[in-house]
Amino acid sequence: MRVVLQRVSRASVAIDGLLCGAIDRGFCLLVGFTHTDTPVQVDWMAEKVTGLRLFPDAEGKMNLGLEEVGGALLVISQFTLYGDADKGRRPSFIAAARPETAIPLYQRFVAQLKSKGLRVETGEFGALMAVEIRNDGPVTLTLERNA
Repeated sequence: MRVVLQRVSRASVAIDGLLCGAIDRGFCLLVGFTHTDTPVQVDWMAEKVTGLRLFPDAEGKMNLGLEEVGGALLVISQFTLYGDADKGRRPSFIAAARPETAIPLYQRFVAQLKSKGLRVETGEFGALMAVEIRNDGPVTLTLERNA
């Protein structure tokens, strides 16, 4: 499981020109799954993301978490996180989990995040989405949890 996390001042996702999710301060999560991912990894990642302290305190140090700043999450499925561009000019996506594997993991991840009491917005799995991200900082982390 891979997550590209960006601390944002705002982020939104639209499908066919219609807004389907938007947040202000919080994290935008681009999420990808591979064939060997399990619910255990998903649960670990939800704990990791919701526990991160990436917002500045009064002294400007990254000491505050989502809950402390009233932050929200925008979760976007992105199979291209498992793209391999080592050979040729077209990336291979064979490492990305097929929808029948990835969708239940994605749904579990979103549910785990919501269970933490945070506001969670999403795109639509497999849809062509227009994502707008206003990165705050910029702060970007790549998180990965292997089997």
